Amino acid sequence: MRKKLKITFLTIMSFVLLLLTLLSIQYTPIYVYRLITMNIADVYDYKNFENHKIQGAESTNTFIFKPKEKYIESLFGELVTKTGFNSFQEWAIESQTTALIVIQRDTIVYEKYFNGFSRDSYFHSQSVAKSFISFLIGAAIDDGLIKSIDDPITNYIPELLERDSSFQKITIKDLLEMRSGLEYNTSHIPFTNIHSPWHDEAVGYYHPNVRRLLLENVGIASEPGKSFQYSNYNTSYLGLILERATKLTVSNYLEKKLWSKIMEYDALFSIDSQESNFEYMPSRLIARAIDYARFGQLMLKEGNWNGNQIISKDWVLESTRENKLISRDIYPKWFGRGEKRIYYSYQWWGHVNEDGSFHFYANGNLGQNIYIIPKKETVIVHCGNSLQYYSSDFDLWDVALQLN
Repeated sequence: MRKKLKITFLTIMSFVLLLLTLLSIQYTPIYVYRLITMNIADVYDYKNFENHKIQGAESTNTFIFKPKEKYIESLFGELVTKTGFNSFQEWAIESQTTALIVIQRDTIVYEKYFNGFSRDSYFHSQSVAKSFISFLIGAAIDDGLIKSIDDPITNYIPELLERDSSFQKITIKDLLEMRSGLEYNTSHIPFTNIHSPWHDEAVGYYHPNVRRLLLENVGIASEPGKSFQYSNYNTSYLGLILERATKLTVSNYLEKKLWSKIMEYDALFSIDSQESNFEYMPSRLIARAIDYARFGQLMLKEGNWNGNQIISKDWVLESTRENKLISRDIYPKWFGRGEKRIYYSYQWWGHVNEDGSFHFYANGNLGQNIYIIPKKETVIVHCGNSLQYYSSDFDLWDVALQLN
């Protein structure tokens, strides 16, 4: 019996070692080390990477503060009850909420921090970062550095043609709308909900040279424009295009076009490695929650900040509104097909309500949201570290509908 157990153990270990060796060859030993030691992404991951610093403005406005704490917390009452808690405070703690900010008609009506976080804390954006990359594409068009979103991506990354001439069919707009047709492995370990080691979300997140990955490894699965596939590679290619067009790192361009103009605090952008020095565009922007709210306020005001047009109004409208010319059939069924539905624009999500009004939002894993309600002149920022008791944008959709 012991001999059989020993043989079984040795067989399993041999298989694991072989797998790790193959992964190291394909994705580098650093990737394997990060995958093992960091495992599932969380909001503290930026501490495990080198970071570029982004400077805030020398001076910027402060919001009027007129708290309506009981009222705002009452809007979460149904969620608190549904998740089995006795109070908003209990829900906030157990849901691992770290920040909740509500700005309504230019006034902060709610700003609280939980679970050891404060206004000075860094908050991991997760995929909220994608909406900042979208902003920068608009800024580069305003600056004349990118001609049009209809440009083929090979105008900026011609090396891709050497691998596959079909890359010239993919436009910047295809990347923005997640309709590029790029290959994106979404496999899981059998009988679990855990990403496989070759799941592209993990590969892109932990790889020490994402630029090389984009140039040499990412392939094309289908014709662009024909289907929707939420893929981090789309945003990474947008970042590479920004690098080529601006001749700056994305963090430097973000500082120049946004942070140094309106933001109160500095921020960070994690890179894949010192050698590659490429920011991880889809999800590793790190900032203060109040500055996420400032970004939301800028977008609510259609790019205008106290009389200064930071980004063109046309870009804000185009990048955040629903494109009704796109067939709903390309989206998953959970997007909805009726009057109340979800849409995806240029790295921004949106909700359409039965009365025809809409909300748009930046959305990130583990409960990161910048949720904008134009009709009610409101911005809601939620940050957290879990989705166990908070279903992110769906819960804020319910809150937004109740808001006066």
